[in-house]
Amino acid sequence: MDQYSVRDVEKLVQLPRRRIRSLVEAGLVSPVRGPRNAWLFSFQDLIVLRSAKALAAARVPRKRIRSSVDELRRRLPDKAPLSGLSLKAEADGVVVKEGDRRWQAESGQYLLGFDNTPADGAPAGTIRFLERMTPVAPASAEDWFQRALAVEARDPEAAIGAYEKALALDPALVKARVNLGCLLHEAGRLDQAEAIYREGLRAHGDDPLLLYDLGVLLDDRGRKRDAILAYEAALRIDAHFADCHYNLALVCRTLGRPRDAIQHMAAYRRLTTNTQSE
Repeated sequence: MDQYSVRDVEKLVQLPRRRIRSLVEAGLVSPVRGPRNAWLFSFQDLIVLRSAKALAAARVPRKRIRSSVDELRRRLPDKAPLSGLSLKAEADGVVVKEGDRRWQAESGQYLLGFDNTPADGAPAGTIRFLERMTPVAPASAEDWFQRALAVEARDPEAAIGAYEKALALDPALVKARVNLGCLLHEAGRLDQAEAIYREGLRAHGDDPLLLYDLGVLLDDRGRKRDAILAYEAALRIDAHFADCHYNLALVCRTLGRPRDAIQHMAAYRRLTTNTQSE
């Protein structure tokens, strides 16, 4: 069975690494661990991730997404064709269409009648997703997190508000804190982003992703030595954090530490070469 690295998933499903991490943490997919503890995803995982992404964008409740993608995973063979498969969020559930057949994603029950929507001109080999029109108001921290994920690309300010609501309900939701900090950083709200990262580190202890993102922020603010401390702390927890080695190599080179720069760049190349060959 084919296996795909995180980098492959980023390209094929068009999900950023932190969103992939969030969906794995949510239990929607369970990749195996390969050499150097790297995640390896199956073909089924790609279908499930893409389906979950579309259903979250359509604001389908998290529990329904989980039950739908679980049933979809069960029914897909190891190498299912992508063409002719579509998911539609309807008022009474999520419906899968396979050619001339339709079935309820949660139960697997086949439905009579067909969707007569005219062809949309999508090229062969794609998955079409039709969005649900009626939004569902989130109630829990995880619901607000999923809402933020769904709107992040098209409405960052709405996503920031949703992540803030998630953290208000559950301050220990580290994945919401990571994503919120990144959005604030991208929006140029650097003081707020730094406060979000440091608050999380004080409250929940060291987390490699929080430390890495804090290092990126400090680096961008010109605080190179503080950035090195954050990157080094992240690597003490996760020595295989390739992007952290890369950033640390660049900062060390800027500060006139060529030996350290060479060491970390070599580690980055070794880790990424192994990931690509897995």
